[in-house]
Amino acid sequence: MSTTKYTARLAEKYKKEVIPALVKKFGYTSVMQAPKLEKICLNRGINGAVSDKKLVDITIEELTTITGQKAVSTISKKDISNFKLRKGIPIGARVTLRGIKMYEFLDRLVAAALPRVRDFKGVSEKAFDGRGNYTMGITEQIIFPEVDIDKVNKITGMDITFVTTAKSNEEAFELLKALGMPFRNAKKEDTN
Repeated sequence: MSTTKYTARLAEKYKKEVIPALVKKFGYTSVMQAPKLEKICLNRGINGAVSDKKLVDITIEELTTITGQKAVSTISKKDISNFKLRKGIPIGARVTLRGIKMYEFLDRLVAAALPRVRDFKGVSEKAFDGRGNYTMGITEQIIFPEVDIDKVNKITGMDITFVTTAKSNEEAFELLKALGMPFRNAKKEDTN
């Protein structure tokens, strides 16, 4: 009986195709210098969570369904009287993915979810933070095939942050592009 360990498709692609391409492009002396994806963080604020506590539970359940990992609620850190917000009240949900679940989520995001966005022309290449991390916003959670549209009572968006070990925006851009992220700029280069 063979016990082969499961590896995600994108994790395999990273080892066999992405690392050699990055080493060749940037001239690293070792394959260990090639940037890698450390984690993917999903964050979702909930409008109206102060008045309706069930919204937090629904959001946690949706994020858990989308990612395959238990989401946790985010708690307010201070009182803001204009929003009727008190310190310690749940106001959102978040989940951090690493390892196999991270690669599986990225694969589903690129292959299944993003193509379902209306009038999708690619994601912006301008959302890098200068330290090799990329953040994108999604306006509707229903683009994910795991979400049952009939059970959704409110369409909301979320932020997805890709944290990499890249030292520059260019390295992070090349890493995410090689992993299949459909950037607008990358499509223009391919057609010319």
